[in-house]
Amino acid sequence: MRKVTWVAAAAGVVLLVAGCGSEGGTDKGGSSSAGSSSTGGSGGSGGERLTGAAVTKELTDAATAAGFTQDASGEQIPAEAKDCMVSWTADAEKAKDPAKSYADTVATLTKGGWNEERKTEQGGSVIKSLKKSGWQLQASNHSAGPLKLVMFVAVDSSPECAAALTAANKATPSS
Repeated sequence: MRKVTWVAAAAGVVLLVAGCGSEGGTDKGGSSSAGSSSTGGSGGSGGERLTGAAVTKELTDAATAAGFTQDASGEQIPAEAKDCMVSWTADAEKAKDPAKSYADTVATLTKGGWNEERKTEQGGSVIKSLKKSGWQLQASNHSAGPLKLVMFVAVDSSPECAAALTAANKATPSS
């Protein structure tokens, strides 16, 4: 399946962006107090790990409150990787103002303990990398041009999940 390969590639991008600096981006790591007990999040590497279901709920709640509906034709995650990866694609065509809905979704996530680590803007697109409890989230807004695409891809960065995602991608035949 081509979709699974694409999602796995997207997961690799999330991990790559999370682990490396990018030219033209802003690195916001370092002395942030986000993730403290006052925010209710476990932001850093310590604390309780989130499940794929919990991340899905957080994304769904934040995005729908911001005016997005989920695009049912978005990328599907293989069953064996569902607790390690979440893909949530917004139906940006139906949103009144996709850029505002994107900004509101990210703001809600950061209030919920997700720490913004990097932001890259180029050619009208915005990509933000956020982190919470061992999860890396790439929030992408490419709605400024004729193609309206807003998506959120989160990956559990644990070694166990890296192995599960690799196995899921190998088990899926190419089309």
